[in-house]
This record gives sequence, structure tokens and C-alpha cells, in this order.
Amino acid sequence: MEYTVNFTWDDEAGVWIAQSDDIQGLVLEGGSLDALIERVRFAAPELLELNEKPKKQSSLCFRVERREKVFA
Repeated sequence: MEYTVNFTWDDEAGVWIAQSDDIQGLVLEGGSLDALIERVRFAAPELLELNEKPKKQSSLCFRVERREKVFA
């Protein structure tokens, strides 16, 4: 099974936000995308176990989006 995790940049707060519709309770934030991905790698299996998802081989799909305003 593949679980999708979406990473979006919050320009106002200056942080990345990770959340997933596939993994109940997964909402994390961090200033560094790389550090946040590592936190998700540790948190996802724990949350899946707490949500009583079957223990079988799974994968995470990371989707990253960052939008910025451009002033001309």
C-alpha cells in the first residue's frame, strides 16, 4: 500500500507543513524540508500502528508544493 504525504510551504509562518489524508493524525511542521521528511518517516509507522492499519509492506509518496509571490 502507498500512503501519500503532502508538503506545502506556509509563507506567512515560514515553515513547511506535512499532512496526509491517508494517515490519520499526520500533521507536522518544520523549517527545513529535509528535517520534516525525516520526522514523517518516523511518525508515519507509529500513526499507522495506532490507527490499526495492517502491518504489511508499505511506501510513502512525498508530494511537495511551494508557491511564492513574484513582485515585478
